[in-house]
Amino acid sequence: MIIRSVQWDNVAATALREAQRIEIAERYGTDDSEPGPAPTADDITAFFVAFENDDPDAPALGCGGLRQLGASEAEVKRMYVTPAARGTGVSTALLDALESFGRSRGWSRLVLETGTEQPDAVRFYEREGFTSIPRFGYYADSEDSLCYEKSLIATDPALDTLCEGCE
Repeated sequence: MIIRSVQWDNVAATALREAQRIEIAERYGTDDSEPGPAPTADDITAFFVAFENDDPDAPALGCGGLRQLGASEAEVKRMYVTPAARGTGVSTALLDALESFGRSRGWSRLVLETGTEQPDAVRFYEREGFTSIPRFGYYADSEDSLCYEKSLIATDPALDTLCEGCE
């Protein structure tokens, strides 16, 4: 597996986000369950795609991005792994790349929102060291939202080299 930094409109990234949107719509029973504005190329600071290998035609396995919220933090956006690749370490590798990128920018924490109909995501983020926080920003009044944070300060420097094109 290889993690690459890609543009928002990358073909693989776009296809993965569409697959995620379909899955989320099925879980929540609506095409629009996002409380705030959807991320765009204009507000996503970094976006990564996991590929099966370094072949240019390799299948895309998952994705994730960061939306900078302030000078020292960012929000994890559009984390998604294809059903066939779940349980293979793709999500952990993507999250490691996001954290590495954040540390390279000097950010002190990452925050995220997931939902009540995504217990698999909740388990994953908690296992990866995220802790529950009060709903924030656009999610403050969303009963379906669950929010989390993770400090980037006390980390292993070896994690800073996990992805191509992080800087």
